[in-house]
Amino acid sequence: MLNMADGLARLGDLAASPVVRTLAEAFATAGHDLAVVGGPVRDALLGRPTHDLDFTTDARPDDILRIVTPISTAQWDIGRAFGTIGARVQGEQVEITTYRADSYDGTTRKPVVAFGDSLETDLTRRDFTVNAMALRVPDVKLVDPTGGIEDLVAGVLRTPIEPAVSFGDDPLRMLRAARFSSQLGFSIEQGTRDAVAQLCESLDIVSPERVQGELTRLLQTDDPVAGLRVLVDTGLIERFLPEIPALRLEVDEHHHHKDVYEHSLTVLAQAIDHERRRHPDAEPDVALRLAALLHDIGKPRTRKLEPGGAVSFHHHDLVGARMARKRLQALRYDGDTIGSVSTLIELHLRFFGYAEGAWTDSAVRRYVRDAGDELERLHILTRADVTTRNRRKAARLASAYDDIENRIAELREQEELDAIRPDLDGNAIQRILGIAPGPEVGRAYRFLLDLRLDEGALGEGEAERRLRAWWEAQDQPPRHA
Repeated sequence: MLNMADGLARLGDLAASPVVRTLAEAFATAGHDLAVVGGPVRDALLGRPTHDLDFTTDARPDDILRIVTPISTAQWDIGRAFGTIGARVQGEQVEITTYRADSYDGTTRKPVVAFGDSLETDLTRRDFTVNAMALRVPDVKLVDPTGGIEDLVAGVLRTPIEPAVSFGDDPLRMLRAARFSSQLGFSIEQGTRDAVAQLCESLDIVSPERVQGELTRLLQTDDPVAGLRVLVDTGLIERFLPEIPALRLEVDEHHHHKDVYEHSLTVLAQAIDHERRRHPDAEPDVALRLAALLHDIGKPRTRKLEPGGAVSFHHHDLVGARMARKRLQALRYDGDTIGSVSTLIELHLRFFGYAEGAWTDSAVRRYVRDAGDELERLHILTRADVTTRNRRKAARLASAYDDIENRIAELREQEELDAIRPDLDGNAIQRILGIAPGPEVGRAYRFLLDLRLDEGALGEGEAERRLRAWWEAQDQPPRHA
């Protein structure tokens, strides 16, 4: 529970920090107001770590830049059109924004900016009451015109003004409601939640890049499942990731299968748990979390009701990988993330063949080769994909995966498993076969790579003998260089 005495003391510490004190004095000397605003104030009251500092002021962008230049080591004005100037002060990155109100005209994808002269008015135009508090400096006065303190104590997300008006100003705030419900562990006030369900179509005017940014921030929280449930239950996720609610497959009285939607959320939660235990100091792995969430999105398209009550999802891994690639491209994710997620989805079933019977060394090598740079993520995703309540089955699968990881480690010690190459490279293939660069070299290379995976290192002499024998058996004669 929020302890107000401790929270106010932390606000005093925030105001006394070198960066805040330096900026406060500079703006006061220039005759302008300054306040720390939003997340840093909220987090200080909650006793959470504060990160990037945001300030608001009555000064216009040109004046902000003039004031901060002498006291900062760097400045940037990429957000000038929105009233924001960035700077590095006392070694910290800060952003200072003119009092403003963002709104949409209902058709464009970018906010329309209007500058204001009142801190209180600026605060009422922000997303939620818990983010609509400011700390005036240097006089250290908390400004809370919309009841943010009360909502912090209650653990509630509420818009400072009518939710329909607030979400009309910036529909992305609906996505932020889901993100903050996960980030802070707060519930969403019913009227605010109802407005999300009623206005979800208005999210369509927001650019894919901004939507992707909020989805990413949600996935980076400790418990994204809570926010994802908000998105699904309100229908908002239908506007940008409809594959998730589609996982709620109908079950008839004759054909039964696990709830794919609930399974996917459980896999996401378990993947995060594995991620933390295996890499406790690492940043949240967005690609892994996306793969965990999306790994079964191919099931609705591939579901087949079999005789006798069985249900099959043949090739849902391949179908899902293609679907994920298309969806993530639409959301403007970068190529590396898209490649990682689609590879993980395509390979997420591969291990379960190992659990049915021990693989040869060749099969283990192929598993490592196909996973490539995604091997560690694949380890985590595959372990997380075990959601059975049958303890004996779960233990058997965990033991099988322990075994495959141990075998990979043993093979890695014996041979350079992460960089498996044929015994002969492309130049050697051309020289031995007397051929020029072309498709035949690629086919020969793949033949030698398969030998390497199946039998391990052969040595150049044996590899050359096998290559010549393979080449003699081919239909076409060699083309001499």
